[in-house]
Amino acid sequence: MSTGKLSARQQAQLAFLQTLPPKFQRMHAVIEEMAANRADAAVVRSFTRQLDELKANAAALNLTALADAAGYMATMARRTGGVQTTVRGLRELLGGLKMNYEGALRQASTPEPDQGSDPPAAPR
Repeated sequence: MSTGKLSARQQAQLAFLQTLPPKFQRMHAVIEEMAANRADAAVVRSFTRQLDELKANAAALNLTALADAAGYMATMARRTGGVQTTVRGLRELLGGLKMNYEGALRQASTPEPDQGSDPPAAPR
């Protein structure tokens, strides 16, 4: 994939987005540990911190949908109550986070139209 025509903002977004697939795998593993009741409080706190960090980094790069999805997941992970309800919500939100990731990746890898050129003047 050639990044020659991508803006600096898009290149920064792509660099960030390329770091996310291993994090998604780790998130999935933690959610499954929670479902099997093998995750202790420290693992869940670490998971929540990872989501908060993802939210902050995505918001800094103007990836709003991705930041919102990570924020919703962090809120769900902090919520007290039934573990099965939390796990079900986290599974659904992880699916949404991955969809937002794909959309952000598509948008960041598509060159923006040239904003610097003026349209030609109409003949008189």
